[in-house]
Amino acid sequence: MPAKQHTLETNLEAIIMAIQKILICDDSQTDLANLRIALQNTSCTLITAHNGAEAIAKAKSEQPDVIFMDIVMPGMDGYAACRSLRESPETKHIPVIFVSSKHQKADRIWAQMQGAKDLVGKPYEPDQITAALAGL
Repeated sequence: MPAKQHTLETNLEAIIMAIQKILICDDSQTDLANLRIALQNTSCTLITAHNGAEAIAKAKSEQPDVIFMDIVMPGMDGYAACRSLRESPETKHIPVIFVSSKHQKADRIWAQMQGAKDLVGKPYEPDQITAALAGL
């Protein structure tokens, strides 16, 4: 096994051991299912939300270890939800990783400015999701 791959797998195992609960938020049932599939090998508890407001409420009540969130959603979008999560003492410690079709350089910069830790572009491979976890 190449050293780089071995290091990524070792880091991923350590990160995933520390992560017990993941909130995934997307207005598309298909995209929620794809995220579930990408995260199925983590053995984490997966909680779902369908919009930004629901993600904020579930983040406060469930206290997930990380949030994967779409940007473009009806009502409160992912950017606004991320800002709200960063501003709340109850949720400001929870890392947010955007998973979105908006993944140009400007989108990545804006995502970081909103407080996100990373942005994974759609469509993605499952290993890109787990690599984002390892990057925390």
